[in-house]
Amino acid sequence: MEKTRVLLVDDHTVMRIALASLLGTCGEIEVVGDASDGAGGVAAALKLRPDVIVMDLLMPEVDGAEATRRILQEWPDAKVLVLTTLGTSDVFAKAFECGANGAIMKSADLPELRTAIATIAAGKRYLSPEVEQILSDDPPAPQLSRRQLEILKLAARGYSNTDISSAIGISAPVVNEHLRAAFAKLGAANRTEAVAIAIRKRLFES
Repeated sequence: MEKTRVLLVDDHTVMRIALASLLGTCGEIEVVGDASDGAGGVAAALKLRPDVIVMDLLMPEVDGAEATRRILQEWPDAKVLVLTTLGTSDVFAKAFECGANGAIMKSADLPELRTAIATIAAGKRYLSPEVEQILSDDPPAPQLSRRQLEILKLAARGYSNTDISSAIGISAPVVNEHLRAAFAKLGAANRTEAVAIAIRKRLFES
């Protein structure tokens, strides 16, 4: 039986060694390389062309999502399984937007890791139960339009609809329409709730 070739990308040496050791006990898997950061992971992936790239999400400088995007930009057929100790729905959503095929937590046991790798190697999507729960409990933030975000930022600073209207040069009724649309996207009942969600989702940092 042909083995599934795997590349490991993680900035923690101990984690790479542990993963390589665990996967080395699996007869159907061959670890063909590793990288200690996102940029190195991109280079290794494009050189080795593994069947599955096991990618840490939280790495300095080039994180797992950005590394995934760069790999797929050059090699659209690459398959990436992201791995993390801490994750929010928005972190996972970014990884999926960048092309990741699945996600599991680093707390996963070997049978689950093997299943995830095999599933993704077969061209299917894999989400661990923990990741599915995170996405269910706190769905990823919706995409607000530039204008909706601009208005919500001013609302967060205490501006009234009339103040916002004067600040950006549109009528108060149009301001209200944009706010209502933002509330609907965020699942918020009012501006206070919408601002709280936006802050929690770090929408004002973009």
